[in-house]
Amino acid sequence: MTIVLFDIDGTLIRTGRAGSRAMDLAFEDLFGVRGAFDRIPMAGRTDKGILDEAAVRTGVDLSNGNAQRFRARYVTRLAETLRQPTADKGILPGVEAILDGLTDRPDVFPALLTGNCEQGARIKLEYFDLWKFFRCGAFGDEVTDRNELFSVAIERASACGAPPVHPNKVFVVGDTVLDIACAHAAGARSIAVATGPSDVETLRAAGADVVFEDLSAAGQFLGLI
Repeated sequence: MTIVLFDIDGTLIRTGRAGSRAMDLAFEDLFGVRGAFDRIPMAGRTDKGILDEAAVRTGVDLSNGNAQRFRARYVTRLAETLRQPTADKGILPGVEAILDGLTDRPDVFPALLTGNCEQGARIKLEYFDLWKFFRCGAFGDEVTDRNELFSVAIERASACGAPPVHPNKVFVVGDTVLDIACAHAAGARSIAVATGPSDVETLRAAGADVVFEDLSAAGQFLGLI
């Protein structure tokens, strides 16, 4: 059995920055601060880590239920921003063919490993009709360090029926150097795709086991798994 853990943004889909726009709007709605996430790096990070940094920069207290209220407002705003027309939005090349191919493979268990909060991940993937391909995953609701999500993803895969596997039988698929670092920290293998913020050379220099320009060569990807 092989477990394949997929990132979402920049790996499976592009949303036209719907997530970051929704975060900005939700923060302003609740705390009256505009542009709270300006200049805060988001790619590859967890939603919790991003929110914590914005709160520190703006002096907002996330205790007493404020973090939960932000999350609820964020997912409402996310559903709205996803519906807005934008050119940079869609399923990335090869993704549907790969997920269809993995569905037919009894020797492969696909799951998610993403910095998105779980509700946000579901909203994004349901919008593109991709949520159906995943039975479980690890999400960025309560974790700041992305590396901590690996063990959560494996535990949840096991709870959903995946057998125990050695980390070298796990692939982490993502578009940032943080996805690669997560795989390395766990002893897993990394497949990087240059459809996000990092180019092929950057991803190779970060130590990815395999790097694709994009996933349009679905057969080649499936042959690796």
